[in-house]
Amino acid sequence: MLPSIHDFRTEAFDPSRYARLGEDWWVAAADVEGSTKLAKQGRDREVNFVAGAAVAAMAAAIGSHPDPAACQFGGDGAVAVVPPERVDEVRRALAALGWWAAHDMEVPLRVGMVPVAELNAAGHQVLAALHDFGNCNAFGQFLGSGVPSAESWMKADQRWRVPLQEGEVPGLEGLSCRWEPIPPRRGHVLCVIIDPVDDDLAAVAQVLARLESIVPTEQAAPLGDGEDLTPVVVPRRRLLGIEVRTGTLGKRLNRLLRAVVGSFILGMVHRLGGRVGGLDVDFYRRKVAERSDYRKLAGGPRLVLDVTAGEDARIEALLSEAEAQGLIHFGLARSDATTMTCMVGDFSADRHVHFVDGQGLGFWRASVMLKNKLKPAP
Repeated sequence: MLPSIHDFRTEAFDPSRYARLGEDWWVAAADVEGSTKLAKQGRDREVNFVAGAAVAAMAAAIGSHPDPAACQFGGDGAVAVVPPERVDEVRRALAALGWWAAHDMEVPLRVGMVPVAELNAAGHQVLAALHDFGNCNAFGQFLGSGVPSAESWMKADQRWRVPLQEGEVPGLEGLSCRWEPIPPRRGHVLCVIIDPVDDDLAAVAQVLARLESIVPTEQAAPLGDGEDLTPVVVPRRRLLGIEVRTGTLGKRLNRLLRAVVGSFILGMVHRLGGRVGGLDVDFYRRKVAERSDYRKLAGGPRLVLDVTAGEDARIEALLSEAEAQGLIHFGLARSDATTMTCMVGDFSADRHVHFVDGQGLGFWRASVMLKNKLKPAP
């Protein structure tokens, strides 16, 4: 049973709130290949959707008992920690997911699994917790170098890859990307990746605390409190086209009809005042904002923030100073809007979580900046 955190600002960097995973656990990861080419083709929504599908598939394969699965969206990939009794199920799900991504979505996807025992042997701890929003709505949060190391190993070494194989991909029924890009309320969207140096989490925590003094991250949440979210009545054809590719050919028309009808009802109720019968769209919008993953930890913080130009400049100056002092490495990217991919388990039971990114693959662009800094000098 993984422990839970509820207040990101006060609890996320407290190691006592995390479990150190046993050596029989595994880290599972998925990563889109060729993100540069896909971004140039304007296919950022497909990339985000495949990354969301990786979360959905791994979460379904891990199951929700006794706890929700500890999974995390990364913009162009995803990661999860897998208990020993679910390793085979997750391996099969990843194999089918990679096949589906390549053949149905035309998005190449690397998938793999790394045993925690191997990470521990190399000096990489895996500390995991659930950021718990109640009612089985949760995201994974990860401290230590184990999870980012597992992702790097999977990308670099075929030994940790899961071979692709055609099969049923679990968990995709509730995945959608119908929301239009969400414009910022305060200025522009800033995606930030901060990694520790020598696993010094205390230094990263101090840097994040200083960032919070520039702008509280809760105040800079890209979806705000949900009041400015406007459900679409008729989703764009392109976005519907992405969503329907999660089913077999025989089921795609039914999925399309459900998507169109569901969006129409939600959008029209919003326009009619926000509440009709048992459907409370204002409550739903508040929960969408609350359960968005704009703050997370995968070794270090990954943030999507709505900031002013002045806050942006001060944040970059802070991070540059800390990097020059040898405390952190960082990457950042700016976007004109926030994109959102949704995973709805049961709408009527208030089971839904939401994955955000900066428009144009902001997380990926921030990671490119970070990787370029870490390249050995020629």
